[in-house]
Amino acid sequence: MKKILLLIALLVAFSGFGQDKEEVKVGLVLSGGGAKGLAHIGALKVIEEAGIKIDYIGGSSMGAIIGGLYAAGYTANQLDSIFHEINFNILIQDDIPRSSKTFYEKEEDERYALSLPFDNFNISFPSGLSKGQNIYNLMSKLTLHLGGNQDFSKLPIPFFCIAADIETGEQVILESGSLAKAVSASGAIPSVFSPVTIDRKILTDGGVINNYPVKELRNRGADIVIGVDVQDSLADRKHLKGVFEILTQINNFRTIAHMEENIALTDVYIKPNIKGFSVLSFEKGSAIIDSGEVAARNKLQNLQLIKEKQGEKKYLSEKVNTIDTINIDALSIEGNSSYPRAYILGKLNLKYDSNYTIGNLTDGINKLSATGNFNRINYSLTPKKDAYTLALQLEESQNKMFLRLALHYDNLYKSGALVNLTKKKLLVYE
Repeated sequence: MKKILLLIALLVAFSGFGQDKEEVKVGLVLSGGGAKGLAHIGALKVIEEAGIKIDYIGGSSMGAIIGGLYAAGYTANQLDSIFHEINFNILIQDDIPRSSKTFYEKEEDERYALSLPFDNFNISFPSGLSKGQNIYNLMSKLTLHLGGNQDFSKLPIPFFCIAADIETGEQVILESGSLAKAVSASGAIPSVFSPVTIDRKILTDGGVINNYPVKELRNRGADIVIGVDVQDSLADRKHLKGVFEILTQINNFRTIAHMEENIALTDVYIKPNIKGFSVLSFEKGSAIIDSGEVAARNKLQNLQLIKEKQGEKKYLSEKVNTIDTINIDALSIEGNSSYPRAYILGKLNLKYDSNYTIGNLTDGINKLSATGNFNRINYSLTPKKDAYTLALQLEESQNKMFLRLALHYDNLYKSGALVNLTKKKLLVYE
């Protein structure tokens, strides 16, 4: 009887050992932090070097953008190359190429420095400095290989991201639909980017409500969690001189208050040195990426121990092949109550069943955006056998009157102010 019990005990022990080797699930949580989130790329390089296979990813804000692309199949080195090639000034400010504007749009943009909604003779202000259209265009291009709507649990690495519902103040977990739209919502920094509407919810930066979603990652079955945290500590009064710095400080109140508890839920906590960088320090991207790599390398021994627990699992290493030329044979449009299909087709310059590039599509989207008739232009490309269906989701602007302001100087009148009142009809100005 004793021999039988001993045999059972040994079998149970070996069974547990095998389970530890084969079934341990590793989660990765990436915090928000604007430009400082580029440090996630450096950390991912070291995680790959250690040979760790990530089983789940959760992120907020910039952590959602980097984490979403990594979950979509990009390697750390690919992400490094992608973000080194980006002109962030154009990306953030929604600069539209001159070639995408009509003569009238070029003239108005170059003459006036500021344009404010003036409906019913009441001045209002935009919901953000940027609509975030260029970021959405970039994310759509980079996730084209995924096809149409997605269940994020079926990505190469299961993924979710966090956004905040502006109306209720509640956390929203995004884990299905358009990956490009989801990460754009999670990264919509208040006052910098306009909110994003998903399923009738008006969403903004996930960092406002939960900037380090480690609990949600644990709830999804992660046995071991690696966390990369690029959040700021609270700044002193010397560094709180501008409205953006003050808003950032207020936003940090909630996140910092919960970090002691969150760190306790993290097995390998990586904290890059991001002092000297702000949420908009994109021009220092190389240094920020390096800071992430340095911090992760300091934890390399801990990461290697995780690899040992995983056994022979291998991290995702196949490069994503980007798609440039597409054949579109069908178009669906939603949300265009004021602007007819022919008008939209004309701006897109869409040619069915021909070699239509992603660059052509981006140019068409820019032309639509340059009209000022739309707050946001979302789109998806659903693959079929030999072609794609292009689906546009348009959010029309309700502003019909604008107050345009500028300063003027010439040798005759010297300095002066330019004030223009513009009222827009259906398709024309007057």
